[in-house]
This record gives sequence, C-alpha cells and structure tokens, in this order.
Amino acid sequence: MQKLRDIEVFVPISKTESVCVQIAAQSNVDCLWKISTAEAIEFGEAEIQVVEGLTYQYRVAEGYELFASAKVVRPFKFNISFGTISPGNYVGTLSIDVRQVGSSDVLGQLHLEVRSVKIDYRSDYRFMLEEIAEKCTELIMAHNAPILQRFEPKQNTSSKVAYQRFCFVKGIIDSEAFSNAVNKILVFPATKWGEEEAEVDARKLRRLNSRQLRQIANSPRGAVLKINALKKAESLDTPENRFIKYALEQFADVCTVFYDAIEDNPRHVAEVRRVEERIRLYLSHNVFKDVGRLHSLPLQSPVLQRKSGYREILRAWIFFDLAAQLSWEGGDDVYEGGKKDVAALYEYWLFFKLVDVIGENFLLKESNLLGLIEHTKDGMGLKLKQGRLLAVEGVFEAPSRKLNVQFCYNRTFSKGSTYPNKGSWTTALRPDYTLSIWPFGLNSDEAERQELIVHLHFDAKYRIAHLKHFDDEVVADSEMGIVNSTKYRTVDLLKMHTYRDAIRRTAGAYVLYPGEESDNLRGFHEILPGLGAFAIRPTRSNTGIFTFKQFLREVVKHFLNRASQRERMSAYVFKTYQASDVPNMNIALPEALGKNRDLLLDETTVLVGYCKNEQHLEWILSASLYNTRWNAEMESINLNSRLTGARYLLLHNKKNSLQSRLLKLSAAGPRILSRKDLISRGYPGRPTQAYYLVFEIDPALEPEFKNYQWDVTQLEGYRKGRDFALPFATDLLELFVRAKIVNEE
Repeated sequence: MQKLRDIEVFVPISKTESVCVQIAAQSNVDCLWKISTAEAIEFGEAEIQVVEGLTYQYRVAEGYELFASAKVVRPFKFNISFGTISPGNYVGTLSIDVRQVGSSDVLGQLHLEVRSVKIDYRSDYRFMLEEIAEKCTELIMAHNAPILQRFEPKQNTSSKVAYQRFCFVKGIIDSEAFSNAVNKILVFPATKWGEEEAEVDARKLRRLNSRQLRQIANSPRGAVLKINALKKAESLDTPENRFIKYALEQFADVCTVFYDAIEDNPRHVAEVRRVEERIRLYLSHNVFKDVGRLHSLPLQSPVLQRKSGYREILRAWIFFDLAAQLSWEGGDDVYEGGKKDVAALYEYWLFFKLVDVIGENFLLKESNLLGLIEHTKDGMGLKLKQGRLLAVEGVFEAPSRKLNVQFCYNRTFSKGSTYPNKGSWTTALRPDYTLSIWPFGLNSDEAERQELIVHLHFDAKYRIAHLKHFDDEVVADSEMGIVNSTKYRTVDLLKMHTYRDAIRRTAGAYVLYPGEESDNLRGFHEILPGLGAFAIRPTRSNTGIFTFKQFLREVVKHFLNRASQRERMSAYVFKTYQASDVPNMNIALPEALGKNRDLLLDETTVLVGYCKNEQHLEWILSASLYNTRWNAEMESINLNSRLTGARYLLLHNKKNSLQSRLLKLSAAGPRILSRKDLISRGYPGRPTQAYYLVFEIDPALEPEFKNYQWDVTQLEGYRKGRDFALPFATDLLELFVRAKIVNEE
C-alpha cells in the first residue's frame, strides 16, 4: 500500500482518450492511498482509497467537471473544474461521474474506495458476512427446507438478488475455516489401499500362481524374467475425495451462474471471478488429478463426518446450497451500488448475536426465530432490514415466575403519547434493538398502562470519532494515519440518556460497539435502572459477549426478585399517576425534612376521634393519651392498618364540629389498656368498657398545623346519628381538600 499526499488519476472516456483528475488530502495526516491491482481484486475495492468523514480537494482537466450527490462533490463557484470531495459516512466504492461542462452525458467514472476509520474493518466485514450467512442457512434448515435439494438457478433472477446470494456464498468460500479445511485435505487427503497389476522381477516373488508359471515357461531361456503381478498401492480415488471434488465443482459452477446474472456490473464481475478462480485453483491440485466422478453421495461415511477438513467441507456444502437460495433485502444497505457499509453490517450481525444471547438467558425456544425466514418469489428471504420492525417473542418460565419477553429490531416509539399510553412523550424515537419484559397473563398494552412493562434499549455504534473529536482516549495509528479507539463515544451515551428519559417505562439503554471497554452504570443500587456501553467485537475469539451475557443474567435475577426496588418504584408510579387531576395545595405545610421526610399528604393518616367534653380534653392533653372503645365482640371499630398507623389525631365533639383540634401521635402505635389502667392514669369519670385502644400523644406538633381548623362533618368517613362518635381514618390530603379550612388569624 502506497501512502500519498496527492495523486493523479486518468479516467478513460473512450478507447483512446482519458481525463486527468488530481486529488489532494486536506488533512494534516496521510489519508490517501493507492493499493495494488491484486489487492483491489482480492477485496473487491477500487485502487485509489480515501477515508470516511474527511474532505479532499480535486482538480479535473479544463472543460470537464465531476458530478455526484451535492453532499459528496462540491465544485467551486469560480471554476467548476475545482472543488471538494466529502464522502461523509459512506464506506465502500464511490463512483463519481465525469462530464463535459454544460453536458449531462456521462463520459466516464472516477472510482474511489472509501475506507472506514476503523483499522480492521476489512476483516470485520468478512467475518460478519460469513456469520450472517451461516446463521441464515441454519434458520433455513430449521425451516424444513430440503437439505439435499440441489440448487437450480432461475433464469429470470435479477442481478440484485443474484449479487445478494453471491455475497452469502462468498462469505462461506472466503472464510478462514473453509480455506483451512481445503488445505488440510490437500496436505492430508484420505486414501485407500488396493491392488494393481504391474511388471515385477519374478525372482522377488515368494509364491507363483499358475498364470505366472505359464509366463515363465513361455519366456526365452536365460532371460531376466519380468512378469505381471498384483501389488498393493495407495489410491486417492476414494468416495470422500470424489465428494470434495464434486462439491468444489458445484461451488465453481454456481459462481458461473452468478457471473451470467451480474455481467452488467464490472466490479461485481471481478468479485465473482476472484472467488471462482480460487475454487478452480483448489481443483487443479494433484490430489484431484486421478479422482473420478461421484456417482452417489457418501453422506454416512465416517471420514466425511469426522475427519478434520472433510467434515467442514460437508457442512459448507450443505450451507452453500441453502445460502444460494436466500435473498436479503437488507443486503442493499450493506453492499448495494458498491457500498461496503460495515456499520450497517455490524447492526445486522449484532441482531443475531443478541437473539442468541437473549434466547439463551430467557430460555426461549429456537422455533421463535423461524419467523425471520419467509418464502418469496425468489426462494427464501431474510426479513431483516434497517427501518423495518422485526419482533421475536417468547415466554420465560422460571419456577417462581412467568414473564413475556419480546425482542424487537427497529421498534418505533411514537411521539406525543399521553400517559399512561406507550411511546415517547417528546419525539419519535427508534432504538436499534429493544428488549421488553412484562408479567405473563397481560398483553403489552395493558402492561404499559399498569406500569408493569420494562424496556431495555440497545444501539449499535460501529463508527468511531476522528482525532479532533476525542480527548486522551484516542490512539492514532502511525502507519495508516487514521484513528482507532477502544472506548465508546460520549455523544452515544448521551443518546442513551435520550431513550431513558423520553420513552416511557425504559429502565436501561446501552451502546453496543466493537471496542474494548464495557461500562454498566447503575442509576441506584440495582442492575436497573441503568445506562452504559458493552464492547462486542466481530471476531472468532474474545468477542466481549461474555460481559453482556453476565449483564443479562443479572437482569433475569432482577426480574425474579419480587422485592426489588424497581418493582416497588413501578407500583408507586402507577399509584401516583393514576389520577390526572391534581389538587392545588398552595398552603403552609411542614417541609419533608428529617423525621418528616416521608410526609406525603395522601399517605399520612389522620385518626378522627371523638372528645366527650372539656374534662376529657384536659385529660387527653395532660396524660398525653387518647382512648377509644375496643370490643372484639361488639366490633366497635374496624382495626385496619390506616387506623392503627395514624400519624395525627383530629379531635371533635358533637356540639361544635368546627372546634377541631389536631394533635400529633407517637410513632410507637396504639396499645390496649384495661379500665383499671385508665383509672390509675386519672381518667375522668368511670370507664364503661373493660378494655380500650389507647394512642400516645406526641407534644411536638409542627407549627404549620396550629393555625387550621376543620369541619369533620365534610369528611367521607364521618357518620351521622348514633355512630357519630366512632373513630375513623382519613389522610391529610382529604382533610385539606374536603373539610372547610378556617384560619384563626
């Protein structure tokens, strides 16, 4: 690879003429290269290479201009033969038209390969395409597709569908595993021992049969005898080697079919030729020279099923047939028009990785994935495409709980949803992936309304920022002149905050990126709510997926914990926001500080109790006790948690309900005292009941409550007639809203 500051490219516009285009890098670092023709063919790229996100200046020969999207090519106003080329986030082969000034006719095309800023994007691209192809073929096999049905290409297959299928096939052929398997067979092929007839020295034979004796008898006297005899010989012409030769020939033949379907695209033709030539090179090896044609499939052969190299080719052969029948509309996002969008491919690849990990942790059945494959007019189709909703659903059954689990790709949360409906309360948002969990027995809409559903969002972020966008976390590669980072971008984490804040019932949002560092940031004490990033790398080893699996295991444990703080919080949210009308309580109240930190108007209970006379009131205030009847047989009052947990006491009498007095009760709660106990404490008069429920008065009443009086007859629990003296419970909110408030001042 040759690094350059500027370069001249001659674009052919006819058989004898070409137009010179000069390109120069504007950046301070080297970001312009020229690779060899062999390397360009190997990777299916243009020879002149630039970097995404950077800007380049160009000059084209006088009288000509470059034309492409206005965002990519911007000619200068003073001379349209000069301008800038800005590929933006595009990755792949960028084709720019060359025209005469004032004409719309395309004379030729300038081809530039836009590289990703991530250094190892080439290997990432190949690996991810290979894994997607493998996963899809596994799904087709699970879809009851006939495994041994041979691929028969349709004559009317479009070039787009043909190239999509070729990309899947190329993912298998170009894989390191396939190459290693073929090389193992070429170095250590399976052989068999047999007998063949050859001329040998008769003196070296231990035994002679009748046929050999006749040969000796008929030979001239005294001659050195050479006779025909059978000897053992090692042969490569085995059924297993015949199958390998047959499979490689099929791979090459299918490439020829693809070549015929896409012959209108020179770049694609070069890719197909390269793959076909590689297969033909394997077939030209001496191992296959004396190997005959296959007459029957030796699929039960132990060598084919177990021997290293052979078993991999058998598996590739099965996958090859299935991949050759598959079309993928989402592939347009990855490689249509010369693109090599590694970011889009990373997003698709992550989908399959997440499906596997979520299915493993939530014990989802593999049959739930069969909906990813559908029958189309061109064969089998993968329903995975950017911008299109795709959902995988199942039920998680644990011994203690059953949960609905839904994993969505490209789920849109519509804007402006009113509570308690689902969606975003600000603007429409569409995370790449959303994991939703809610109790079994409810549909998702009802779970949304009852605050019982939880959403976790994930975004795939393959690209990294350029040097000027980073702090000290950046590593600049000295040879390539481009940036490689091992940490996620802050702007991506801010996007996760957006999901967390705007989408209702979101408990977590996380960046998925091919870096090195994973951060799981907890909002409080538990795994949820949380934000963060997980490094998941498209490699065969050390992918980082284990950290993500551990996170999901903790999520599963969290949902099985019925005493979690998040579950408690969701219950409070549901209770708090059920009512849409909120009373306006613009009044003086104690601040919720210190011991009063939990002073909530609707949760602070007030015991409304009867005071018989002035003597009774004086005893209540002096003894700091309040008594009420408690008789299990007569059921004087219903002892519920609100009454026994009352925090305040509101006294009233029949003569004047507006002369109500508010007192504070001790946090210790009530106790039962006998008639004798009350008399010993100076109770006025003679108690009529054997036992009483007695509350202790706390003298530290907040001063904010001392200026109010209430009419207890307006409270919901107040009883008229003979039961007016029975105590009942209310709360501070009802007390202020329903009762008449009188300020003594």
